[in-house]
Parts: sequence; C-alpha cells; structure tokens
Amino acid sequence: MSVATTREKIHHPATESLDLATIMRTLGDPARLDIVRLLADGRPRMCSEISGEMGQPNSTCSYHLRLMREAGITRARAEGTHRLISLRDEDLESRFPGLLEVLTARL
Repeated sequence: MSVATTREKIHHPATESLDLATIMRTLGDPARLDIVRLLADGRPRMCSEISGEMGQPNSTCSYHLRLMREAGITRARAEGTHRLISLRDEDLESRFPGLLEVLTARL
C-alpha cells in the first residue's frame, strides 16, 4: 500500500451540518476561545505556533484543535508534513451571522 492510500483524510463537517450548541459547548473552554481569538487575524498557523503563543504543550494544543475541527470551528489544511490551522470564518458567518464578531470581541 502506498503512503497516499494509507494517509487518512482530514474530516471537516459540512457547513450546513454545523450546530450552534456543539460550537458553543466546544468554545466553553477558555483555551479554545483564546485559540479562536488568535486565529481571527486570518493567518493560518501550525499547531506548534499556536501552542507556543498559548503557552501550552503541543499535545494539549493538538487535542483542542481536534475538538474545534470536529465541531466545525477550524479547518486543517495539509501542507507537506504540516497542517495549517485556520478559522472557518466564511462558513461560520454564513451559518451563524455575527457569531465570530461576538466571540472575538475583547471586553
């Protein structure tokens, strides 16, 4: 079997299946909300960059990012051996207008 056939595809839920209760439950963790605020500048980042900026171990960051991807908040794009993480801002805005604005507002 080749590497291409054994490498698993990164699953992202369809935009129309995004669920507000799941998203809000996922973002109930302050660390995940901080990750959303970090990614709100639109610049994709690798997990190691996010974990460095958040002061978390890579394993903890990877766990948070997996939950956020499964909830439909972020997108992971493979680039070589790395994955670039970004917000699904257009999908979230089309499904829940104004949600990201509220989540990224600093009090």
